[in-house]
Amino acid sequence: MAEERFFLTGALGCLGSWVVKNLVDEGIPTTVFDLGGNPHRLKLIMSDDDLAKVTFINGDVTDLNVVETAIRDSGATHIIHLAALQVPFCKADPMLGARVNVVGTVNMFESAKRLGIKKIVYASSIAVYGAPSEYPEGLVKHDAPLHPLNHYGVYKRANEGTASIYWQDDGVSSIGLRPYTIYGPGRDQGLTSTPTKAMLAAAAGIPYHISYGGYNGFQYTDDVAKIFIQAARAAYEGAGVYNLRGSVAHVSEVVEAIKAAEPGAQITFEAKPLALPDGFEDVELVKAIGAVPETPLKEGVAMTIAQFKQALAAGKVTTDNL
Repeated sequence: MAEERFFLTGALGCLGSWVVKNLVDEGIPTTVFDLGGNPHRLKLIMSDDDLAKVTFINGDVTDLNVVETAIRDSGATHIIHLAALQVPFCKADPMLGARVNVVGTVNMFESAKRLGIKKIVYASSIAVYGAPSEYPEGLVKHDAPLHPLNHYGVYKRANEGTASIYWQDDGVSSIGLRPYTIYGPGRDQGLTSTPTKAMLAAAAGIPYHISYGGYNGFQYTDDVAKIFIQAARAAYEGAGVYNLRGSVAHVSEVVEAIKAAEPGAQITFEAKPLALPDGFEDVELVKAIGAVPETPLKEGVAMTIAQFKQALAAGKVTTDNL
């Protein structure tokens, strides 16, 4: 069997950093493709020696020729595509959001087709769904209708369509994964980042107010990274898109978990929930790729706070952006 070689976009983000960490921990040759910038999330969770094992290519996913050349030169056997602008950035600059999130994804699939790579795993999002009133009570099922409420969700829905057409016309398989609220070290920006910021604040002994309430599916970032890698290795043909479930819990339960790990923490939350359903089923995902890791919320929160304490002591993270 040929040696695995992974090609990853969006490696400087929270989820991307944890994917890189997992691959390096396994000793898998890993090439990351990003525009550059500050690798602080990678440095937060990886040693300099481990980072030295990673091949970094500076490039823009909106440039097809650059993308194709980078993938070819990497000798990739597996592709995980995470590069995207998040909700606030797409709202602030919809044109740039469309170029990065939509054109960038087309470029990844087109490059895979040209290079004979038969599968891509990519990040979609729960943002493809609509308001809670659109759905019956309970966890939203795999085949529920999509009603995105912002540019980001529209772009992610477009990417799911792109994936379907590349399977239909060119035989490029794909698995798209829809996370909800990812939490853990490195989650420092985006609409649902404030629960993680609350964990950092608790580790630092600073009061903090989470910006929303209600129920969410909370997914520990290391679990999500492992699921992406698992999906990339799965024997799968088609263009499937699957929800991640995680721990479906009220924000008040997150606050309780924070205070259980750090009894003196002063954490509050806004009553208003996000304009999204409470949580989502992952039955079809498990059918497609097998059982997936799911760290219990209380345990994941405790691990996150412990990791932040170590990082604060080592000067790897600050509270400047809380």
